[in-house]
Amino acid sequence: MSYQISAADIGQFIRHLRGRGASSGTMEKYQRDVRRLAQWLEGRDASQENVTRWKETLVEQGLCHTTVNSMLAAANAFFRWMGWGFRAQFLRVQKKAFREPARELTRQEYLRLVETAGRLGQERLSLLMETIGATGIRVSEVPFITVEAAKRGRAEIYLKGKIRTILLPKKLCRKLLRYAKTQKTVSGGIFRTRSGKNLSRKQIWAEMKALCGKARVTPGKVFPHNLRHLFARAFYQASRDVVKLSDVLGHSSMETTRIYLMSTGTEHMRLLERLHMTI
Repeated sequence: MSYQISAADIGQFIRHLRGRGASSGTMEKYQRDVRRLAQWLEGRDASQENVTRWKETLVEQGLCHTTVNSMLAAANAFFRWMGWGFRAQFLRVQKKAFREPARELTRQEYLRLVETAGRLGQERLSLLMETIGATGIRVSEVPFITVEAAKRGRAEIYLKGKIRTILLPKKLCRKLLRYAKTQKTVSGGIFRTRSGKNLSRKQIWAEMKALCGKARVTPGKVFPHNLRHLFARAFYQASRDVVKLSDVLGHSSMETTRIYLMSTGTEHMRLLERLHMTI
């Protein structure tokens, strides 16, 4: 049996993902990763042996284990869709007890980003970051923040066959409605482009990145999903209820929520120092 990866197969695979409701970010990533595997193979079969060699090559290139495993996940999804009976084996890595500080956005940095955007006249970006930070929604869920939702104080989010309700703080609702009024938006999504379309993930990402220098925040910390992580930590510190937090974030697995609550290496070191186990 031939295990050739063709451009046509990749295209059909992406259309399959779209039909299953995959986000644009997921489709772009899977397409990029499968293409990368195909380029590395240079016409050879995507056999179990060759895929294992590809994995070893990625490790030798210095890619972090999470990146390698995410690429293998994309390849496995493609293999399943093609009906091939083999899978790439993931790298086995012990779970980390703490998060790297260089990737963690602090509350102070978040406030600087929001305030800097406002000071620069980027009201839409400022309010958008505040909305994600105050609700913990995913960037793909931003279109569900509508005028109607702001009036009700809750947004009904429907993605991937699931519906969940997000409560919107009263102060945030007032800001959203005030902004919608200035934009002459009487119904539907509040965060739109000048042409009236919903903001794309890429545009939101690019606008946040462009703000880093002026807000004095390391670019590696600034991306929409990190606002969601910040919300999760703040919510848990206030409630100490991980089950409720998992529901609010829309997680199907408590393990995913646990990752969001991982402390930084600095906090972990403080804990170790408080143990007083050195003589």
